[in-house]
Amino acid sequence: MSAWQEGKGGTIVLFKMEVTTKKHTEMQDITRLVQKAVTESGVKEGICTVFIPHTTAAVTINENADPDVVEDFTMELNKIVPWEDGYLHMEGNSAAHLKSSMIGFSEQVIIDNGRLVLGTWQGVYFASLTGQGIARSI
Repeated sequence: MSAWQEGKGGTIVLFKMEVTTKKHTEMQDITRLVQKAVTESGVKEGICTVFIPHTTAAVTINENADPDVVEDFTMELNKIVPWEDGYLHMEGNSAAHLKSSMIGFSEQVIIDNGRLVLGTWQGVYFASLTGQGIARSI
């Protein structure tokens, strides 16, 4: 889904997409989805903001050449903030709230000539931090 709005500084294009998770704590490379949205928008120069409207999910930019980096990231994140640790929040997902705040809910990437400007080894990752089989809008 997309919406266009003319503003003083140019055009704002909004794309919404859905990602479904498979694991309890998971990072999915969404670089291709984000690039597809940029391409479909027709924007040639500007800034792409990826925003996650959830309190138990996040977005980050990290290495996408070696899948072990993602595994190391989630392993260490789970050590820092374990799922069970005597949290008071009644829903039982305090760890996911903490992790998402630590990682962040948005990233910005420069658009140059219709392409995301990322380093050679960089990718945009959606981090699901609360469980498997959940569909999330981003």
